[in-house]
Parts: sequence; C-alpha cells; structure tokens
Amino acid sequence: MKSFLVFLMFCLPLAVLGQRATVLDKANLQPLAGVRIVPVQGGGAQLTNAQGQFNFTDFRATDSLRFERTDYQPRTLSLQQIKNAHYRILLTERSYSLNEVVVSASKFEENRGDVPQQIQVLKARDLAFQNNQTTADVLQQTGQILVQKSQAGGGSPILRGFEANKVLMVIDGVRLNNAIYRGGHLQNVITVDNAALEKVEVVFGPGSVVYGSDALGGVVHFYTKEPKLADSAGTKVTGTAFTRYATANQEKTAHVNVSVGGQKWGSLTSLTFSDFGDLRQGAQRNPFYGNWGLRPFYAERQNGQDVQVPNNNVNVQKQSGYQQYDLLQKVLYQASANTSHVLNLQYSTSSDIPRYDRLTEVDAQGKLNHGQWYYGPQERLLAAYTFATQGKGWLENLRLTGAYQNVKESRHNRRFGRNVLQNRLEEVDVFTLNADASRLLNTHELRYGLELGYNKVGSRAYGSDVNTGQETPLDTRYPSGGSHMRNAAAYFTHTWEISPRWILSDGIRISRVELNADFTDKAFFPFPFDEVNQKNTAVNGNLGLIFQPGQDWRFAAVASSGFRAPNVDDLGKVFESVAGQLIVPNPDLKPEYTYNAELSLGKTVAQSVRLEGVGFYTWYRDAITTQPFLYQGQPQIDYNGRISQVTANVNARRAYVYGFSGSIAADISQAFRLTSSLTYTYGRIKEATGEIPLDHIPPVFGKTSFFLTLPKFQSEFYVQYNGWKRLKDYNPVGEDNLQYATPEGVPAWYTLNLRASYQLHPRLQVQAGLENMLDQFYRVYASGVSAPGRNLLLTLRGNF
Repeated sequence: MKSFLVFLMFCLPLAVLGQRATVLDKANLQPLAGVRIVPVQGGGAQLTNAQGQFNFTDFRATDSLRFERTDYQPRTLSLQQIKNAHYRILLTERSYSLNEVVVSASKFEENRGDVPQQIQVLKARDLAFQNNQTTADVLQQTGQILVQKSQAGGGSPILRGFEANKVLMVIDGVRLNNAIYRGGHLQNVITVDNAALEKVEVVFGPGSVVYGSDALGGVVHFYTKEPKLADSAGTKVTGTAFTRYATANQEKTAHVNVSVGGQKWGSLTSLTFSDFGDLRQGAQRNPFYGNWGLRPFYAERQNGQDVQVPNNNVNVQKQSGYQQYDLLQKVLYQASANTSHVLNLQYSTSSDIPRYDRLTEVDAQGKLNHGQWYYGPQERLLAAYTFATQGKGWLENLRLTGAYQNVKESRHNRRFGRNVLQNRLEEVDVFTLNADASRLLNTHELRYGLELGYNKVGSRAYGSDVNTGQETPLDTRYPSGGSHMRNAAAYFTHTWEISPRWILSDGIRISRVELNADFTDKAFFPFPFDEVNQKNTAVNGNLGLIFQPGQDWRFAAVASSGFRAPNVDDLGKVFESVAGQLIVPNPDLKPEYTYNAELSLGKTVAQSVRLEGVGFYTWYRDAITTQPFLYQGQPQIDYNGRISQVTANVNARRAYVYGFSGSIAADISQAFRLTSSLTYTYGRIKEATGEIPLDHIPPVFGKTSFFLTLPKFQSEFYVQYNGWKRLKDYNPVGEDNLQYATPEGVPAWYTLNLRASYQLHPRLQVQAGLENMLDQFYRVYASGVSAPGRNLLLTLRGNF
C-alpha cells in the first residue's frame, strides 16, 4: 500500500504536466494562437500553437502561469486553477495596445508605439462584433471619423476636415482613388465588402510621403482576409458564414467565406449579398424641425406621366433601397518560408442606387424637381498580383504589386414631367505597379519604394425618351475626347531607435503627375481651349519624434507635408453639383498643398487605463475649393432647362484647419471595460475681405462605449453624439449641403445603442443589436438622407 501511494505521488503530477490546455477568447471561444505562457516563478516560456494549445511538460506542479498577448489582458493562474477550469483559459481583449502591429503607416510591420502619427485599428473580431451593414457604417462607428451620406447606398468619410478625393483609400496595398474621385462627396467606400475584411487601419494626417497624392486628411487602408495553409500534410478547410436581418431598412444579408489550404497552396473565396429596403428614419422629432426630413410624397410614373404619390409613412424614405453583391477570390502559393505569390481578385456591383437627396428636392411651388435620379450599378473590378520575398542586403524585405482596376459609374436623371432621361456613363481603367522594400541596419530601419500609375477615363452620354425609347445627343460629364493621368514616384523613409526613450522617423518623396484632357468636341460647350495638359512635380517630407520618459508616458511630435494634384474630376468636369449651381472646367487649376504640425501625448495608468490627446494644425495652400466663376464672361447660364450659377474649382489663396481629439480606453476588470473619444475640427479660407468657412468641416463628434465580457457573452452599450453645425460655419458655395439642413444648420444629436453576442457553441454564435433605441430623428452633417430610426438587428454567425 505504501508503495502504491508513493507511485501516485510521483505519477499524478506527471499526468497533470502532460495534459494539454487551450487558450480561448473569452467572448467567442475561438482559440488564440501566439499567447505567451510565462512561469511566474521563473523558467522557460511557451507559445500557444494555431489551435491555441500548449502543454505542461516544462512546468512544475507548484507553478503559476502568466498568459500574455499584446491585444489581450494578461492573466495569471495556478496549475490547479487551470485544471479546475477543465484546461481552458479564457482571455479578455484589451481596449488599447501600443505593442499592436500595424502596417499602413510605413507599408511594413511595426509596433503601433513606434508610429508618431495618430492611428486607429479595427481588427477582424471588432468588425464581426460591430456587425455593421456597410463599410461606411464601419468607419462611422469608430467614433473618430464622420461619414456623410447623400443616399442610403453610400458614405463619404471625413478625416480632419478633409473628405472625398482628399482622403486616400487603399485596399491590400492598391490605391482605390482614381482620376474621377470627386471633391464633393464620394460613395465608393461601399464597394469594399466589410464582411471580407481582416482589419482596417486609419492613419490620420498627411500620408503623401508613403502614398503620394490625395492623402491630405489621412489614409484608410483596408486589408482583406487571407487563405489559411495547412500546418501538416493534408488539406485544411475553414470558413465562416452569417445571415443578418435589420428592421430599419428591412436588410437581408448573407455571407460565406471558405479557405482551402495545403502546405504550399491556399485559396479563399468570399461571397456577400445584401438587400436593403427603403430606410425608415426616427420618429421622435424636435418641433423646431418642422417638416425637415419628412417624405410626404414621391414621384411615380403612371400611364406615361409623372405623378406625386402620397407616402403612407412620412418617416419611410421612399426610393432609398438597393442591393449589393461582393466577391473576393485569393490564391496563395507559399513557395518557401521566405517567398510567396498572391493572386487577388475582387468584384463588387450593385443594383441601381437612388440618389435620395435629389429625389426630395422641390421647387417654389412644392413640386418635385426630379421624376428619376439614380446611380447605375457601381462596379469595381480589381485584379492584383503580389510577390513578397525576404532576402539580403537592400532587398531584405521586398514586395512587388501589380494591379489592374476597372471602375464603372453612371448617373441617370430626368426632370419631373419630362420624358427625356439623361444618361451619363463613365469608365476608368487603372494600372498600377508598386515596389516596396525595407532593410534593418542595427537600430535603423530603412524603407524605400517606387510607384507607377496610369488612369484612362472614358465618358459618354445620351438622352433617352422613356416613352418612345428614342435616343438624343447629350453633353458628357467629363471630356468626351477622353482623359488620361500618369504618375510616377519614389520614396524613402527611415526610423531610428536612438534609445528605449527616443525614436526618430523621417521620410521624403518625389512625385510626378501628368494629366491630359481632350476638349475638341464643342457641340455643347465651346470652351476656348481644345485640350488641357498639366505636368506637376511635388516633393514631400515628414519628420517625427517619439519621447517615452518612463512611468508609461509617451509624447510624439510630427511635422509633415501633403499634396494633391488635380485629377480629371477637378479639372474637366461639367456637372450640376447642387440644384442651380453648375461646375465648369478650369484649365488653370494647380495642385494643392498642406503643411501639418501634430503633437500627441499619452499616459498609461496602472497598465489598464490609456489616456491620449492629439492636437494638429494644418496650413492649407492653393486649396482647391468651389467658387463663383465666369463662363464666356457670364456668371449664369441655362443648363438642363433652368438658370444656373456658374462655379468652378479654383485655388483659394490660403486656408487653415486645426483641431484636437481626446480618447480614453480603460480595462477596469476582466469583465468590464470602456472607451471614449471626442473630435473637434475648425477650418477657414482666408480671403482679401476676411475669412469664410472651409467646407467639409464636421461639427464636434464622438462616441462612448461600455463593454461587458463574460464567458461566451459580450455586450456593448454605446452613445454616439454630434454637436451643432451652425449656419455661420457653412461654406456659402461649397459642398456643405445647407439645402438639406434646417435654416439654422444641422442640429446636435445623440443616440443610445446596444449590441450583444452569445456563443451558443464554439461553432455557432447569435448576435442582436438595438440601434437608436430612442428612435431619434437626426441627420449627419452634410447628408441628404436621414439616419436610421430604431433598428433591431439579428444575426446568426457560424464557423467551420
């Protein structure tokens, strides 16, 4: 008997030590790879494998283990506690981490704490939990980006007072901005499928050194999911799928993605379909609003004539629904541990998308201006090939990306009571080539690259009689003879870790942008020039310094410059921007430049609370803004049957933008955490007669969230809020869209919202959300469509 007890004393600990344990995300029970397990009493550390597993072979029975991963809160448990938990360790995500790896600031991986610029990251689990309907909604709910909407099927992000073609959007290293990205309000972001995204990184402030033209307000970089290779012989098949329903617009969305991988080859296929009905706005209104935003009637074609049909529910925004289709296909060939080849195919299209703001416009007698106004299907095709390798010397890390994009847009409008539908169709072919490399020399990291690009724009137009089908000639939106843009650039950036306290970063870029537009067709507009040729060269630089004096303080300062060369939309467009206001080409348009100074400070308290403040000031030179103009010496002309004021894009003499943002992220416990942010922006154009408001400047806005995380359960109660945009802060002829606001501007608003997820099974999750719980009526600044009213979302999500 004594011998048996001795045997148990020695063998049972060994049995425990041989037991495998799994580290899981507390909320969704998904395994966590790369978790570092450190014995508190000392000894060798381990990392969890791809299945989140580790064993106790090297640990003593008396050890306590500390579990660490940069994006999760650390946790310390004894071996007995792990055994009592059935060998499952549940970790809660952090609200903020300076050790998080980011890519977009330099195109190569680096710690977030080594980047002096303000940056925000949304990871795959954030995107899944937020469960937003579109990528525009994803950006709006960051709390640090305001998104304008002219119609439900769109979204135009505003960063630091810059919008549309002054904010650069990138997907998988390929520029989305093209030659016809306009300066007003863009809707192209919805062509990015948020269900197929692995993460989103937003870099605030000029990004022209790394990315070139357009990156004045910042860079929004989307990264799509990657194929997963097998760890051993055989085939690895994984995937996720979900279906979602929402009440505010009767949304029905279905998504599936499947990854099939061997040891060298991998494939990822992603499909998403969404059907959005007419959007219902909030019913709780301030009496001050009057009829603002109500939809009392809408246009309908009956017996060959337009009639105004009464709306049964004035809060339902009739003619705002649409459908969206998205496809992603990736093929990965991992030739060796250091070399990979990726083929990336993306296609997005939609049904016709009603231009809701225009469909609500009425004349002085209260009659609708338009019988029809819609965008044709927004089509975006991307085909890209990326070669990445790790070598030696100056090509220590090399990445080559060649891409082709085909973008099709169209606009179709018909005045109320008329039979001719005006159709304007645009097609852009974009070819790009990027070569990026990096090298590490002791405490210096060098990065450098080349970029080439070519845009070809085709524009055609015709009128069609909706009764007879007869077609008639029509003026095109862009030069009918065609337009071309070419660009070439080289850049060099450098980071020097002087000491653990000091990090210096700097960079320089030289860019060349050329544009040609053919105006020889003078059938509709006899412009006094046959073509426009521009050749612009710009040199940009940045300098950043980070100081970390200890005690969890961090200070960062950045000086940077940005530029944006006029594109075809800026220089060659003929378009009725707002009712009664016509934009005509200005061949003398020049590039615009920004010079930015930024200072940020951060403090971490007790390793669980992060406070951060960022202030910036931007000197804006030769700013491209829309101003009154003359056509053949006249300030007004007849266009589409009515007298319109002539305007054009011109270079304002000087402008400035300044602002600040503050944020807090607090991990109060393993179950409870909170985040909050607030952003303020102010901008003015300097004229000889004084200052006037710069357009695209949002009111103060922010978001506060309270998270509760329990085993298998996660919830977020959040408040989104905006201040007033007063009449005195509106640009008189720009893109602020006062006609879609009240006579005093856009009122302040806030919404109360709740969402939650419950993990029914490691493979199955149910999600529910209640947005705008109080059913408040409101509009986001410059928007022509009202925000959703009370909205119940239900989602069933699975993985395999």
